[in-house]
Amino acid sequence: MILQAEKRTPGSSAALRRAGRLPAVVYNRETNELLSVDARAFDKAFRAQGTSSLITLELDGKPTSVLVKQVQMDKRRREPMHVDFYAITEGQVVDVHVPIELVGTPAGVREGGQLDVQRREVHISILPRLIPNHVELDISGLAIGDSLHVSDVLSVLPTEARILDEEGLTIVAVVPPRVAEEELEAAEEEGVEPEVVGRGGEEDEGEGEEPAED
Repeated sequence: MILQAEKRTPGSSAALRRAGRLPAVVYNRETNELLSVDARAFDKAFRAQGTSSLITLELDGKPTSVLVKQVQMDKRRREPMHVDFYAITEGQVVDVHVPIELVGTPAGVREGGQLDVQRREVHISILPRLIPNHVELDISGLAIGDSLHVSDVLSVLPTEARILDEEGLTIVAVVPPRVAEEELEAAEEEGVEPEVVGRGGEEDEGEGEEPAED
């Protein structure tokens, strides 16, 4: 993905947003520069790729490879308000969170169990050119009581990647119906929503951060 960037001045964020531009900053240990990008182009790229994909910023005809470090969102409109880009250098290893895509329907779910998704991404260290858009985990063979852990992601990552999460952490499990019902009842009593996704369920989108002015 290539985004055309323009330099901006401090305090220009509100005017830029009205003009369809997204205020941004690009930085690393050697630079820190204020700029803006087309809001629609960034929103399209961000929704498709998230923070795990490499983006090329073109500023004054000069390309810079960056990663999306942080996005401040308008909670009501669900639109980006400001973005921090991290400029990377050749050969630099970076830490990124890569989405996990679950593939298939577990055998245990077909038998009446429920899918308990506990993690939706994995934290890895890798060269930018090798960053995968996502990693796929086949869950079709999981029976009731079975689970997959961070260690199970190793086989589907590039060999150069290093996992930064604890390998024993659970990613997904198939729980018995009774256990699922008890968790739901306990969650209702506490007034919180659990991370249990039943057959045909859809994941909720996470809340964004409050926007901040320059």
